[in-house]
Amino acid sequence: METTQHRIVVVGTGFAGIGMAVRLKQAGYDDFVVLERADDVGGTWRDNTYPGCRCDVPSHLYSFSFAPNPEWSSTFSPQPEIEDYLRNVTDRFGIRPHIRFGHAVETARWEDGRWRIQTSQGEFIADVLLSGMGPLAEPSYPKLPGVEAFEGEVFHSAQWDHDLDLSGRKVAVIGTGASAIQFVPAIQPEVEELHLFQRTPPWVMPRPDRKITEVEKAVFRRFPLAQKAVRAGIYWGRESMVLGFAKLPAIMKLAQKVAEKHLAHQVRDPLLRAKLTPDFTLGCKRVLISDDYYPAIVQPNVEVVTDGIAEVTPTGIITEDGVKHEVDTIIYGTGFRVTDLPVMDMVHGRDGVSLREAWSGGMEAHLGTAVSGFPNFFLLIGPNTGLGHSSMVFMIESQIAYILDALKTMDAHGLRQVEVRPEVQRAFVDGVRSSMRNTVWTRGGCTSWYLDAQGRNTTLWPSFTFRFRQVTRRFNPAEYQTLAM
Repeated sequence: METTQHRIVVVGTGFAGIGMAVRLKQAGYDDFVVLERADDVGGTWRDNTYPGCRCDVPSHLYSFSFAPNPEWSSTFSPQPEIEDYLRNVTDRFGIRPHIRFGHAVETARWEDGRWRIQTSQGEFIADVLLSGMGPLAEPSYPKLPGVEAFEGEVFHSAQWDHDLDLSGRKVAVIGTGASAIQFVPAIQPEVEELHLFQRTPPWVMPRPDRKITEVEKAVFRRFPLAQKAVRAGIYWGRESMVLGFAKLPAIMKLAQKVAEKHLAHQVRDPLLRAKLTPDFTLGCKRVLISDDYYPAIVQPNVEVVTDGIAEVTPTGIITEDGVKHEVDTIIYGTGFRVTDLPVMDMVHGRDGVSLREAWSGGMEAHLGTAVSGFPNFFLLIGPNTGLGHSSMVFMIESQIAYILDALKTMDAHGLRQVEVRPEVQRAFVDGVRSSMRNTVWTRGGCTSWYLDAQGRNTTLWPSFTFRFRQVTRRFNPAEYQTLAM
């Protein structure tokens, strides 16, 4: 296999990788490639094709600011439209020739002042490595005793088996997170029995979804500023939610009344309603939105199981109360490896230290983007850049602007290497952790995937997104150890 050299290597073709590639090209950086393990772009929106999959952030905000889409069919976009949108952006901005499909990154090592990247189809050498491998890429599987002996079908919602006809099947769904509340209503009418294994009930809010009319689409096509105005209105409405999440948690108690009313209206059975009522403050775990989840699980062919799973047998699941639930299909709705990212084992910085070793005390990065000990390496959707209220695309575009400014600064000052100073990273992380102390994610009384093994929230940004944009607006070389050409 041959070795090729480029100024910049980008990994991944989700929103992060495609957005980065577009902005690189627009800024005049042509010597770059984008490595993608699959055969098309799309990231998590390519991989998650389960029935009912759609975004829970309004369509006009969940898109690039530089590439508005006047053709969204509804206010909350379905998965196929988002995947098509990313394909369209890729082609419209001429990015596809830069992509190397079928190139799964195996390792990336900082050696002799450059990045040496091994892929499934050869080696790449780069001056700068940019990771667009997001946290919703690798499915998370629970460790269930006996599952290897199960004689039925088993798959994760992120790897949906579309060849399997669920009609008449007895299905176990494990997990009640953001994916499950979308696919459960879609499959419930098909299956004979649906056993929903719930460890912790989520708070579910109504979904204010509607079709976007042809008149609205025509206005957006003819007057792009109208769509920008709608986007701005949605953005600031979402920003106001930060007051409840991070500034004044008492506000969440008021919002929780809406969720409680939604549950009471759609679930009349008091025993089932009790099973579905969380014991933590709204927002502590991801807030879910749905109008058809509760109506689906009150149907006679659905059983909500709250006892823990003791073991899996060849023909079913035994819960801790000793009851055996006969099933022939198991579907995991158990999310992704968010605080245990595969990139942690792939990337090795100075002295061969891996990200996993560097993050042995928890994930951390300056501005969620640069990691001390890893020169010329930048993360998109890195630690503490996730959101519980708004669009990740806004955060991604903020990081892209920061990385571009870093590249321009390196060119302007003749810098071969930049590496964030450890004390700068430490100060930023300490500030984030201090801001996190009084948020609902920390004080809401739950255990969530936002938290790492030490109980620290290393995933979310604890403030307004416009504040993140402010702090990433300019690359400050004084915060970095630099090496001239």
